[in-house]
Amino acid sequence: MDDKNIFRLDAKVAAVIGGGSGIGEAVAAGAAGLGAAVSVLDANHEAATRVAALIGGTAAALDIRDAAAVKSALEGIAREHGRLDIVICTPGVNVRKPILQYEPAEFDRVVELNLKGSFNVLQAAGRIMTAQRDGSIVMFSSIRSQVVEPGQSVYAMTKAGIVQLVRAGAAEFGRFGVRVNAVGPGVVETPLTAPIKANADWYAAYSNKSALGRWARADEMVGPTLFLASDAASYVTGTILFADGGWTAVDGRFTPPGM
Repeated sequence: MDDKNIFRLDAKVAAVIGGGSGIGEAVAAGAAGLGAAVSVLDANHEAATRVAALIGGTAAALDIRDAAAVKSALEGIAREHGRLDIVICTPGVNVRKPILQYEPAEFDRVVELNLKGSFNVLQAAGRIMTAQRDGSIVMFSSIRSQVVEPGQSVYAMTKAGIVQLVRAGAAEFGRFGVRVNAVGPGVVETPLTAPIKANADWYAAYSNKSALGRWARADEMVGPTLFLASDAASYVTGTILFADGGWTAVDGRFTPPGM
């Protein structure tokens, strides 16, 4: 391994799902900047096209809830380039409601995208990469896989499920040279968290909970994600890398006197 270039993605073919906005957009731009040929996939085709134009990649519409569409999209990229080295899956949705008020349709909406969608991506990418005997898959979990607050039941359940999905993928795909990992962001300024940012008290409470005392920017998820995707993480699989500003390390909201 060339230690000077272990983080580079030159000659790598990457699919960034959810690359039309937020963390996915930042990761797509970062992967292109490190030399990867990037395909930007997003349910919003216009957004994917915009990002692809900015980074010199290609774009396509993709709803990860549709298993056949995921399979077709990833196989198409692999066919075009002769291989598929990296798949990064960022999409997620949340409905913040108490358990006793949750509607069946809301439950289905969160589970179908976050869990079923993630499974569809892992399965389709895994088929391609195990056949070529190489590749890295990076899914997106959350601090909510470990810690919760009122109103986060179903979202937290799905994010914990993604961690177990990643571990199972790593266990099954490892003998084929395929790595599977997850990133666990804390609070990140994205379209998904815009309603929280709009509430000053809520925004401040989240800022104060992290050890760094602030929210993350979307671009701060690029390094952790692309580390897992790169050869720098060649012996890393089946794990979750928390990029949470110390959120899950800090216990309690009170600083004792004299500290």
